[in-house]
Amino acid sequence: MSNLETDPAEAVCGGAVAVAPAHELLPGREVVIGPRNLLVNRTLPNRGRRMVGAWCFFDHFGPDDTTAGDGMRVAPHPHTGLQTVTWLVDGEVLHRDSIGSEQLIRPGQLNVMTAGHGIAHSEESPALRSPILHGVQLWVALPGGGVRAAPAFDHHAELPVLDVDGVTVRVMTGDLGGTASPARAYSPLVGAELTLRPDAVATLPLRPDFEYAVQTLSGVATVDGVVLEPGALLYLGSDRTALPVSATEPARVLLLGGEPFAEEIVMWWNFVARSHDEIVAARDEWMAGADRFGAVHGYAGDRLPAPPLPGTRLKPRGRTR
Repeated sequence: MSNLETDPAEAVCGGAVAVAPAHELLPGREVVIGPRNLLVNRTLPNRGRRMVGAWCFFDHFGPDDTTAGDGMRVAPHPHTGLQTVTWLVDGEVLHRDSIGSEQLIRPGQLNVMTAGHGIAHSEESPALRSPILHGVQLWVALPGGGVRAAPAFDHHAELPVLDVDGVTVRVMTGDLGGTASPARAYSPLVGAELTLRPDAVATLPLRPDFEYAVQTLSGVATVDGVVLEPGALLYLGSDRTALPVSATEPARVLLLGGEPFAEEIVMWWNFVARSHDEIVAARDEWMAGADRFGAVHGYAGDRLPAPPLPGTRLKPRGRTR
């Protein structure tokens, strides 16, 4: 998914920081994106915390009724310096990109697109689709060596599953409790969907050197004693070896974690870079139709133009304000 804001703010992220166990509730903000006015709840980047590990972007969309319109329709747009991670709870999304990939994703499956130096893609609801669309779009910042990596796309129809005392854990990326995802990753991280059955009470293993955050996608869950409804991201900090979770009704929670990302980055529009000049170069090349981003074939419509740059230079700074 693109960040389709017409006047995107600079997001400054990264920088070494000492972390410890925490209960920091980060409210999301509603963002209307695209000509179809798709409404999303964005919890990363947040005013108080820009990243969790290398995770730097979290949009939660739906549940939306797609029977009255076109559903999702995001025109071709560029990315650099990041991975997009698409996860669905309900519905289907068709992905096309400029390296020739065309892939329909369904719930329980994973799409990971590595932008590296540059890629373009589109996302849309297929003509034959389920009535409800619900899911998340996540971005992972690539460390210094990965920014220049070749673009790539991976689809994982099946992912490893761990069952812990009434909680089904589907490991999307990284490793949790010795259960590892096959998804491509460039830094130590983890992403997992927790499906809690009624009256589930479980304790999940964590790595003390990772920082973590959780967000409820549906239902109500209790995480480390905090009652968590959809709409906010609960930052948990690090130095934890276990995480208690429970629910009295069915609930679905997303767990994100990773080694604290020490590099300073600048995130603007759909680009992650290390300097103002890198952002300017990426924007100019997209607007000029340069080979760097290639072309997306099969989408019925024009590609997205880049918004104007702000009047001041974009500066890489620390990961929190």
